[in-house]
Order: sequence, then structure tokens, then C-alpha cells
Amino acid sequence: MALIVCKFGGTSVASPERLRNVAKRLVARKQEGNDVVAVVSAMGKTTDELMGLAAAVNSNPPTREMDRLLSTGEQVSMALLAMAIEARGYQAMSFTGRQAGIETDGTHAKAKIVKVHNERIMEAIDAGYIPVVAGFQGIDGNGDITTLGRGGSDTTAVAVAWGIGADICEIYSDVDGVYSADPRLCPHARKLDQISYDDMLEMAGAGSGVLQMRAVEFARKFNVVIHSRSAFSDAQGTFVKEECDMMEEAVITGIAHDTSEVKVTIRGVPDATGIAAKVFSALAGNMVNTDMIIQNVSEGGLTDISFTCPASDLPRAEETLARVVPEIHARELSIDESIAKVSLVGTGMKSAPGVAAKAFATLGENNINILAISTSPIRLSVVVEAGQAAEAVRLLHTAFGLDSDEIFEETQLSAEEIAAKLAKGR
Repeated sequence: MALIVCKFGGTSVASPERLRNVAKRLVARKQEGNDVVAVVSAMGKTTDELMGLAAAVNSNPPTREMDRLLSTGEQVSMALLAMAIEARGYQAMSFTGRQAGIETDGTHAKAKIVKVHNERIMEAIDAGYIPVVAGFQGIDGNGDITTLGRGGSDTTAVAVAWGIGADICEIYSDVDGVYSADPRLCPHARKLDQISYDDMLEMAGAGSGVLQMRAVEFARKFNVVIHSRSAFSDAQGTFVKEECDMMEEAVITGIAHDTSEVKVTIRGVPDATGIAAKVFSALAGNMVNTDMIIQNVSEGGLTDISFTCPASDLPRAEETLARVVPEIHARELSIDESIAKVSLVGTGMKSAPGVAAKAFATLGENNINILAISTSPIRLSVVVEAGQAAEAVRLLHTAFGLDSDEIFEETQLSAEEIAAKLAKGR
């Protein structure tokens, strides 16, 4: 008998039919002799709808009130799923983040988990219940509801798995695992049977949306094994764990892309000590997450400083730099919103020379201009024009021998089709 945490994303619980399918899956795991804890996201586009309601009454709503509002989405899911489980003849008990013992710091909208109090969940398990936990939320030291940021239900699931000593954390979504590239852009992408924490962390940070980056960080820190798999199939997905078989044989594990960033350039910056520190300290102070940073060689005592950041942080970046640029006597500020970041990720890069040369040659031979470059021991990222991102991913995927013989076909299944697939055990 195993202790399993099963997390279901918004697509998986988007309708009553899909909630009933999730309940069926959880009951099946229970019937196999396992103890099961469910963690759920809000239904479908509920979070976006709640954000829209907030914007309709306040263009700049307080983060505390936003957390209270957005947390209700997961609370609806948890209650409905508990009801669906009860309808199948099994006992279930729903828990908000607070009731589940998810203690966080006081940073609204981006709270970090500091402790998991497992008593109530363990009591429910011991009493034969299937606990259903609202993801994405917790409680701070003042008793205020906090949220963990986009994708935070993944982090909740991993934290709960660690807190109760689960054998595995299964994260279900509308994809059947981690691929070597986004299969919608690269039809010959292959599903990975397993991937290391380090590679998955880099893939998530570079734009792969299968798992939240913070969830992978938490899993690596506390050695929680994640199984990323489909909510609409019983097929095995991708295991994320410390070490993977044959890890050293592959130079590149996968290629990720991110079209959600913008490039900001400060031109004509005096090349003087402390200028860069002043710029990036101000950005950090206004909660702007900078990614790739490039400073050109100085000419005539002046230089250009460029950085990328999430598009969602751009208003805060512009607000900050409107004040800082005149203070440092820079010439001007320019913003390029039509960019994409393409990243090659692989632990094997540490001991494989020539990766950068091959990547640059592949892009250059196909007239794809590189706007910026960033590297780490297991990642090489380039910024290209947004319109060339898909082609860049496909070219690099082929150049590094990642193509599969099979062609990915995306399908949109109705609730009835999903139920039929599950009933047939496929």
C-alpha cells in the first residue's frame, strides 16, 4: 500500500463531468489499497474570470483582497470533488489551505511555504477519508489568506507530499508528461520517461509550462518524486527525480521556449562604478524579476544595458526606470515586446564541448538572428524575434538528434470521449 498525493489542474476539473472522472480515478486508487490525498486547482478559467471581476471594480486592487478573492476558485473545486467522491460511496473531506496546514510568509500573490502542519490531513487519512486540499493557497502568521502565484497548486501538492511523507506526488494535467520540446510547435518531440530535478528546473525556468518551477525546486530540496501524467489516460507519464538512467549519454534533454518575456534596453549609460547596481537594485525593490542581463562594451565612456523580464512585470519596470534613467544620466529607454527566449537544456552539456557553436551555426545558417545570449552549466538560452521562435525550436531539436519517429497529434476530447477512454482503460 502506498501513500499518494494526486494533483489535478484546472482543465482536469473544468466541468461536473470531469470532476466525476477525477473522483472515479481517486476511488480506483483507493480500491487498489492506497491512501490518497487530492490537491485541486480552480475549475477551468475561474481564476482569469475572478481577476476580470476585480479589474472591473478596481484597476489596481490590493493584493491582500486579491488573494482572498482568488483563493475561492480552488475552494469551489475542492468541495465539488469531495461531493463527487462521496457520490461514489467513499468518504471525502475537503480542506482549505489553512485547514490543510499550509503556512506561508506574508507576501501576497507570491507567498512561499514555510511549514506544513500535517495533523488534520493525517487524521482524515487514518479515519478512511480521501482528503481533498485546495491548491494555490495558504495562511500567513497574521491569519491572512495568501496565494502562491500562477501554477501554485503544483507547489501545494509537492509540499503536502513532503509534509505527510507520501511515496510519490502525481501531477495530472491535460498533457501526458514532459516532452523534449513543446509538441505543438515541434511535432517530432518525444515524451521523456524520466528527467532529473536539475534538467526539469531549467526547463521550467526556460518556459516549459508542464510543471511550476517552484514546485520542482521544492521537490529537489526535499527529494519528492514527481510523476507528471495525463488526467485523461492511464498511461505512464514522466518521472522527475534525483537521478535518471543513462543521464550522461544525452547531451541535450530538451528545448524550451518562452514568449512571455520582453527585452528592455537602457541606452547611453555612463560606464561608471555602481550604475548597474543602482539600476537593478531599484528594479528588485519594485518586484521586477530580471532574467537575461547584457551589458555592451563601453565606447566613449557610454554603454548599453539590456535585460529581459516577464511581460507582466513590464509596468513596474517602466515605472522604476522612468525615475532611474534620468538619475543615472542615460540617454533613453527602449522596449522590445516581440521577442522569444529559446533554451537548450541538458546535464550532459557540462562535459560536451561545441554545444554553443552547433546551436549558433544552426540558427545562423537559417537566417535566425540572435539578439542576446545567456548560459549556465546545463542551459544555453538565446533571444530571437518572436516570429522565428517556432522555427528555431524545430531546427535545434533536429540538429541535436532529439526528433522522434512518431508525430504528435493534439486532440481536444469532449467529456463523453474522455469518460469512454477511461472506461476502456486506455
